[in-house]
Amino acid sequence: MDSSSLRKPKSPFPVRFWKAANLWYERLLLIVLILVLLIAMWCMYDNYYVFHHTSDRVAGYKPGTVSSEGTAQEKTISSDMVAWITLDDTNIDYPVMQGEDNVKYLNTDPFGDYSLAGSIFLDSRNSADFSDDYSLVYGHHMEYGRMFGALDDYLDEKYMDSHTTGELLIGREGETAYRLEVFAALQASALDEAVFEPGKADIRAFVRDNAQIYRGSDDRTERILGLSTCSDESASARVVVFCYIME
Repeated sequence: MDSSSLRKPKSPFPVRFWKAANLWYERLLLIVLILVLLIAMWCMYDNYYVFHHTSDRVAGYKPGTVSSEGTAQEKTISSDMVAWITLDDTNIDYPVMQGEDNVKYLNTDPFGDYSLAGSIFLDSRNSADFSDDYSLVYGHHMEYGRMFGALDDYLDEKYMDSHTTGELLIGREGETAYRLEVFAALQASALDEAVFEPGKADIRAFVRDNAQIYRGSDDRTERILGLSTCSDESASARVVVFCYIME
């Protein structure tokens, strides 16, 4: 057999083409790696921002504090602020926003800027003065107890027994102040209408019958405040803590 017949067929593309293709492949790979690095750096920055600024940025705006009454602040909290909520001895100490729907403040901070941490916000169907028999407030579950990340601690009886108090300041300037008394905590499905459809069902009976921890009473007539955040159990699971709004 003629040895020439065993030779590999010639490539239809010249060597110069393959060199150029390899060069562009290396450049594309480099661009992809740079993009991955930039995304990783952004994630690290965002985590730092969330962990260190979700509380610090708004702390000086709390009604009645020295800084809120002193010199002009760097930014102004949006006019959508309707209250300020505090649970004693926790990281929960935030303005409460209320948008025209329950989407706006999922990724918008109290100053109106984009933020993965979002804001603590009142259900858009509730009255802004918390005069409803049942008001529902939402917040993201962040690490280190930021935002509403401390709520799942209330599923522990000992923790709840030592963290039962808080304060709700109604209005942008905290015109009306109420004490909060934590009385129940439960894990619920986001589809539970009694919890997530304010006014649609008997929230008092639902909490009494379903709460993992319950310190309430059928004789109590105070308005109820529900605080909801995500749970690690599943995508539709929520941790909800309930408080009496003390007149």
